[in-house]
Amino acid sequence: MSKTKQEQKVPEHEHEHEDVNVLTLRRREELDQLKKLGMDPYPHEFDRTDFSADIIETFTDGGEEKTVAVAGRIMSLRRMGKASFCHIQDSRGKMQIYLKRDDLGVAYDAFRLMDIGDIVGVQGFVFRTKMGEVSVHARQMVLLAKSLRPLPVVKEKIDEQGQKSVFDPFSDKELRYRQRYVDLIVNPEVRDVFMKRAKIVTTIRKFLDERGYLEVETPVLQPMYGGAFARPFRTQHNALDMDFFLRIADELYLKRLIVGGFDGVYEISKDFRNEGMDRVHNPEFTMMELYVAYKDYLWMMELVEQLIARVAVETNGNTVVSLGGNKVNFAPPWKRISMFQIIEKVTGKDLRDKSEVELRKIAKELGLEIEPGLGRGEIIDEIFSKKVQQNLVQPAFVIDYPVEMSPLAKRHRSEPGLVERFEGFANGQEICNAFTELNDPIDQRMRFEEQMKLRASGNEEAQLLDEDFLRALEYGMPPTAGLGIGIDRLTMLMTNRDSIRDVIFFPQMKPEK
Repeated sequence: MSKTKQEQKVPEHEHEHEDVNVLTLRRREELDQLKKLGMDPYPHEFDRTDFSADIIETFTDGGEEKTVAVAGRIMSLRRMGKASFCHIQDSRGKMQIYLKRDDLGVAYDAFRLMDIGDIVGVQGFVFRTKMGEVSVHARQMVLLAKSLRPLPVVKEKIDEQGQKSVFDPFSDKELRYRQRYVDLIVNPEVRDVFMKRAKIVTTIRKFLDERGYLEVETPVLQPMYGGAFARPFRTQHNALDMDFFLRIADELYLKRLIVGGFDGVYEISKDFRNEGMDRVHNPEFTMMELYVAYKDYLWMMELVEQLIARVAVETNGNTVVSLGGNKVNFAPPWKRISMFQIIEKVTGKDLRDKSEVELRKIAKELGLEIEPGLGRGEIIDEIFSKKVQQNLVQPAFVIDYPVEMSPLAKRHRSEPGLVERFEGFANGQEICNAFTELNDPIDQRMRFEEQMKLRASGNEEAQLLDEDFLRALEYGMPPTAGLGIGIDRLTMLMTNRDSIRDVIFFPQMKPEK
């Protein structure tokens, strides 16, 4: 039985299975044999000159013979007597390699000791096989890294219509997230998701830089956390002998910089919230926060429309993105509707001016269990998120929130009891959160004090009273528009993924058993 056939019999995910142990032992024996042949199985470098996709795209039949040097991981093997084939995978695709004993000598003997998963370097010339596949005829071949663990073998079949089917995929999500390195090797489409994620961040940064906003950095370790409703991670600073917190948001530090005289600042950063994990929550996540002086939330809505439309075009080539069974069009303008209006439209319940007791009764009528200690704003938020949000398929701004939900937003200029805030939604997911920022230090102190009362009643996510931030506001902050965009959730939308773990390289996981 050939080695290739042996590997195809390996149970896909049972890394402690006896067959896997046998194959791992055999690979170590091969490693020793390669060393006896005088080969270094882990050399220091290889001078690669070409990538698979470029070679295939530029090849022309009858043209001048082209010499190339390629490198990648062996993904398939077809061994014969004096000649063999393999496919290697680099960062841009796959390339077939043709090997002849007469050309390679000892290296061909070494090839007999190589396996799927090994990384090799090949120098040779490009040609087209009788089967029509552009390939590299190897003149030299070196082992660059011996793989000591067998990869899950993913089989592909292409039918007469050219449709590709995948058999025995590495599809166990728990294992894929935990062993992302294997996921990236055997599921190349996963790499495309993260390349799009990088494109999204680059596009946002370029968009903001073009408008003259300054990218800044603020502390990750903070003596006092704030800027969001969340529980923090706590750590000990030994030299200062005091507790610090991993930031839950960048907001309060960025607004200090607006006080200091910057016209527009933004930060793309990791934030941390000590909360549960689910389809849209990971304790460590990436946020972009932007603050622009002398602007309000109406201006910010237009900027968000332009920004997200540009991100869609840069990552998908169009403002229309396929999300599940929906075609979502991010082209401006987006629909705008007030929070109370859309809640009443969907549920039939008018929540405006309702007391906490009345809101609890309405929530119960809607089939919602409301925890003790939650205030009026949080009950409204619970009703909205559980009963309304999933209906927002096409991009829309939900605007004008109750003041209790937004302790850092400025009071509405014409609607008592509301603040100038919006959140952007698409395909039932939140895209962003934005305010006309509260710059009245007296009102801000009162809001913080209300939050402290909620904390005293048992709400651990209510915000703290930050004296230094209040001091900064007392020096004067100009009218300001603020925005937060979750990069992970935006990536989910732009790549049609339904779990945040699909767009984070190494999501948080429960301990491995």
